[in-house]
Amino acid sequence: MLEVKAEYPRNILFEVLLTGGMKKSAALNQPAAYVAFLRGINVGGQKLIKMSELKAAFESAGFRKAKTLLASGNVLFETAESDAAALTQKIEAQLKKKPGHDIGVILRSIEEIKKTVAANPFAGVKAADCKLYVTFLDRKSSGRFKTPYESALKDFRILSATEREVFCVTMPTAGGRFGDFTKVVEKEFGRKITTRNWNTVLKILGFGISRTKSWNCRWR
Repeated sequence: MLEVKAEYPRNILFEVLLTGGMKKSAALNQPAAYVAFLRGINVGGQKLIKMSELKAAFESAGFRKAKTLLASGNVLFETAESDAAALTQKIEAQLKKKPGHDIGVILRSIEEIKKTVAANPFAGVKAADCKLYVTFLDRKSSGRFKTPYESALKDFRILSATEREVFCVTMPTAGGRFGDFTKVVEKEFGRKITTRNWNTVLKILGFGISRTKSWNCRWR
């Protein structure tokens, strides 16, 4: 059976986030924090965008405290706007204007990311050299996909799926390559999705915290 052993940062703020103990401000129009996951940038020489350009694009759109994390296209920002669909359209329109690419965006609030991490979706996973991934969906899934699902080659497992996320574990094959679950996920949930390594998700939640420990997958 797969089992993941995880260690979170020993930081009081981070622990409060995980336990849901942080109180929300009662002030009206209080800015909320979001992360925009950009689809398919800086991959295979396509849609090459500098992180400084992304930051500038979000600032031009009127978003506050825009920061990028890694080159895979993760932008954290704040806004008082609360309509996720309208925000997504606004960001996609801005990116088409400058830097000038048609880029799909999957949006999540930091509160939603917090709940995803706190649910500990990889609890009970045990494998050597495994990689953990979460796929974010742009709309609610039908819930018809049966999990857990294991590939015929046993090189990946789709552990579970919520209405808006899919959680996968990949293992190395004899040739050293890791299993590819993307075709199965796209077939079941559509193509407007984006996938991130679980460590990236943890870094997004813990952004600004000096040290974030990685999840450690190993045989016991």
